[in-house]
Amino acid sequence: MRPFEVVPLRAFADNYIWTVRDSGHAAVVDPGDARPVLDYLRAEKLELVAILNTHHHADHVGGNADLLRHRPVPVFGPCDERIGEVTHRLRDGERMTLPHFGAGLEVMEIPGHTRTHIAFHGAGMLFCGDTLFAAGCGRLFEGTPQQMYESLSRLMRLPDTTRVYCGHEYTLSNIRFAQAADPGNAALHELEAKAKQLRDRNLPTLPSTIAQEKATNPFVRCAEPGVMASASRYAGRRLTDPIGVLAAIREWKNHF
Repeated sequence: MRPFEVVPLRAFADNYIWTVRDSGHAAVVDPGDARPVLDYLRAEKLELVAILNTHHHADHVGGNADLLRHRPVPVFGPCDERIGEVTHRLRDGERMTLPHFGAGLEVMEIPGHTRTHIAFHGAGMLFCGDTLFAAGCGRLFEGTPQQMYESLSRLMRLPDTTRVYCGHEYTLSNIRFAQAADPGNAALHELEAKAKQLRDRNLPTLPSTIAQEKATNPFVRCAEPGVMASASRYAGRRLTDPIGVLAAIREWKNHF
């Protein structure tokens, strides 16, 4: 495996296009817009070698076609015909090798935000699109609370040191909701202070880690008494099933 770094390219209001790069080559994850990628490749004199897509939403795949016109490269993504540019359709448990870099990545199907959402895990990294966010999770556009619960639970079984590269800069707004849903969680105050310092300097709050999410993310802490109590108050009835808790706090977050 060649040495590399992971650089965030900003797109739209709050998207990150994660860019795996070395001194001469780059692979991009979820390029919703081609322009920032093309500008970066040109400025850094990098050759595009691959595109990875986690799900079909336009703000994650909208730049595929323009990038392929610039340079035809393999496109790795889910088994979803809505992403027409994908050349390698991947299923749960399959492994791929990132072209040029040689990093081995496992494909994980993590439905909930969309029905065909996948993540790429390997080399200490998790590219998880819009399923898992720092202190949050994606809206349930196509999936169910049970699917999201199972997907998040699966991600939480990854090593604690895994770096979590998610698709959006939502951390501060997610923390504000997490403090309402998990009010006794002191770790959230520490995370908020750190995130504010980074955003004040116009720096990303990401990547997160699996350990950080276990400590601060209410959507993976649905069995914690404090989160259950808050969800029950919101729902107006006693909730004891973590899936029911996730459904309640996801609905709450939609209107927060």
